[in-house]
Amino acid sequence: MKDSTVFDKNPDIVSRTIEDETILLPVYRTSEEINCLYTLNESAAAVWDLIDGRRSLGEIKEAMLRQFEATPEEIDKEMGILLKDLTEIKAITPVKETKGAGRAGRATHT
Repeated sequence: MKDSTVFDKNPDIVSRTIEDETILLPVYRTSEEINCLYTLNESAAAVWDLIDGRRSLGEIKEAMLRQFEATPEEIDKEMGILLKDLTEIKAITPVKETKGAGRAGRATHT
């Protein structure tokens, strides 16, 4: 994914932090539609918190490099896995690309 890509959260996904664990729960009309919930570790939760429909992936990657002890390559790899997973469960969707967003090669969700 390009560093200029901007993601937004699905409004049908509610997140709650309980103790040190962030939980994503799809909100549906009936309880029969709810078949799972998702948990995020500390770094994945940090990425989730930064996804706001305005920040580019490059900006999120830079924030993750400042917050966590990881190499740019580790961040790229782990954040790529996380974004793929969040996209597959329809928790996030790409909304646009920005120009000149963030430095290339920075990401993580260890």
